[in-house]
Amino acid sequence: MQVLRPSKNLKGLADIIQDLIIGGKVIVLPTDTVYGLVCNAQNAKVVKRIFEIKRRPKSKPIGVFVKDIKMAKRFARIDKKTEKFLEKSWPSKLTVILKRKGNLPKVLFGKEKTIGLRIPNYELIKLLFQKIDFPLAQTSANISEVSATTKAKEVLRQFKNQKIQPDLMVDFGNLKKSKPSTVLDLTSNVQKILRKGDLTIKK
Repeated sequence: MQVLRPSKNLKGLADIIQDLIIGGKVIVLPTDTVYGLVCNAQNAKVVKRIFEIKRRPKSKPIGVFVKDIKMAKRFARIDKKTEKFLEKSWPSKLTVILKRKGNLPKVLFGKEKTIGLRIPNYELIKLLFQKIDFPLAQTSANISEVSATTKAKEVLRQFKNQKIQPDLMVDFGNLKKSKPSTVLDLTSNVQKILRKGDLTIKK
């Protein structure tokens, strides 16, 4: 795994990441929560690599970053009430579970008929989405059953001796302390928290 410790030129960095992701690479990126593994969500072959890198059971779905609500509507069923909620809630540390449409690789979802979507509130990823018009498969950058982390050295330690590794890590050092995103199920009339993160429902 190559490691890139970037300068303050985030736009130039976004150009590099864009080219790599379009080229089918899996990258470790900093986010507004923890370090994450990301790739082109429309490329089934590279999505499978994320599962292999993370040693994640294929039965466990992974989430998707989207650019905006317009993009979210391409992959999930969003009614007007839900859209208004998302307009107030995104970008943030909130992942929402919605009923999905069938136009992304099935490997993302396991046996689930739902999709987890989020718009992260992180400048580098915002710049990246100015350059691409496809969603990003994403999951925390750690081996399954090991805790997600905000520390670059911990990410490197976990993947150091693995046979299958990410292609590149963007090393921003220690990120602000954070938990993974809050996960909220919106597939029924009753909202249900599936995972508690830093973002409370009151917020």
